Amino acid sequence: MWERFSYYGMRAIFTLFMIKALLLDKALASEIYGNYTGLVYLTPLIGGYMADRYWGNRRAILVGGILMAAGHFCMFLSAANYHNIAFAQPMLFLGLGFLIFGNGFFKPNISTMVGQLYPAGDQRIDAAFTIFYMGINLGAFLAPLVCGSLGDTGNPADFQWGFLAACIGMIISIFTFELLKNKLIVTPEGAGIGLAPEKRIQTNHAAKAPAMPLSQRLAWAVAALVLFAMFYYLMDLGIIGSSIFSITIIGPAAIIADKALSSIEKKRIGVIYILAFFVIFFWAAFEQAGASLTFFAEEQTDRNLLGTEIPASFFQSINAVLIIILAPVFALIWTFLGRRDREPSSPAKQALGLLFLSLGYCVIAFGVKGVDPAIKVSMMWLFSLYLLHTIGELCLSPIGLAMVIKLAPAKFASLLMGVWFSSMAAASKFAGILSALYPDPALPAAPVFAGFEIAGLYEFFMIFVILSGIASLILFALTKTLQKMMHGAP
Repeated sequence: MWERFSYYGMRAIFTLFMIKALLLDKALASEIYGNYTGLVYLTPLIGGYMADRYWGNRRAILVGGILMAAGHFCMFLSAANYHNIAFAQPMLFLGLGFLIFGNGFFKPNISTMVGQLYPAGDQRIDAAFTIFYMGINLGAFLAPLVCGSLGDTGNPADFQWGFLAACIGMIISIFTFELLKNKLIVTPEGAGIGLAPEKRIQTNHAAKAPAMPLSQRLAWAVAALVLFAMFYYLMDLGIIGSSIFSITIIGPAAIIADKALSSIEKKRIGVIYILAFFVIFFWAAFEQAGASLTFFAEEQTDRNLLGTEIPASFFQSINAVLIIILAPVFALIWTFLGRRDREPSSPAKQALGLLFLSLGYCVIAFGVKGVDPAIKVSMMWLFSLYLLHTIGELCLSPIGLAMVIKLAPAKFASLLMGVWFSSMAAASKFAGILSALYPDPALPAAPVFAGFEIAGLYEFFMIFVILSGIASLILFALTKTLQKMMHGAP
């Protein structure tokens, strides 16, 4: 909860800080946002590998927490000196670097340990991850309210207090984990969860992940460089974008090529990869919350409520509070259906998630259709979008986390959780690319995407309706095939 408080507190004011204090244009702010969120979800591959191979979950989480606290403090220093660009910008990027690597060690290992609390095949895992998701989103709900109130005041100097609050949240997270881990993060038999690989072997837990031979590592490194060159020179994605997309492809390929994996294990891992591809379309649209949807809330939403103007950053709390309300309902629904052998499969649930996401953008697209850009629309359009997106998220995200635990071989559990998050890295970078298409009357020409001219907000939102809608239909069609590949996993 506290780690998510720090992340979403920073995210709530990040793009606003860049355009209001550092005076960056929206396109550049969107690019930086996409690079940051993309790398945040790419580094879990490193964190998962280090945990599986050397440190264990617990130590990786501690290292990640310390790095993230340092990152938020650097953001505080950047905002405190926003008028001194020569200092503020380097401090901003240093802070983002700490946050990117810290999150990589923290995020996959927390999720993996939740799965380890349950024995293999336990039907309650989907419901458990939904409750876990509710706890996470309590932090995500509070963060924009606290950090937004402190930082998004209209005075650029106040952004520092929002970033400082995120730093304090991360420090509380570290102390909470260290104080309570030996008491609460244990198996029913009392054995510690998340220990280093050697200690797990001694307590009959999963074996240490095998090391890849040097020759194979070099071969995969060469393949990654070739892919990087293709993305960089042929698609003009820049250094960060090319790195994200090439590693997102090579990392999973290297894992599934491991000769120690059985045929059934490879098929199950293949399901993880196929679903990870489809969720790219979900998160690319969903992550507009911190970029284009924040611009929309700031500039084109009537935020007056009972005579008071609501800060644009507050709207990022809607998703979190709806998750807190709806997560127990979904947990009960999955448990109820599971007892009657009528629970949808993981692929079907994720296809539903994409469908609800598409419907959310469909609602807001028609809400702004034909509306003059100078006219601000009711905040209910944005609320309706977030409601449908939350339903979609509850069908897709916690189910995806649980699915990785169900399908991943134990020795690769944290690493494959990192692979799952790497799909979100590609999605987040893609989200930044799409957010840069946000229509701006000040631009000399309308942006174009795949030959489609983005003349206004209606056309912009329809991009997400089409992408997520098509992905949903294809995934529904593949559901039975994917169930066979899962070989009995629920």
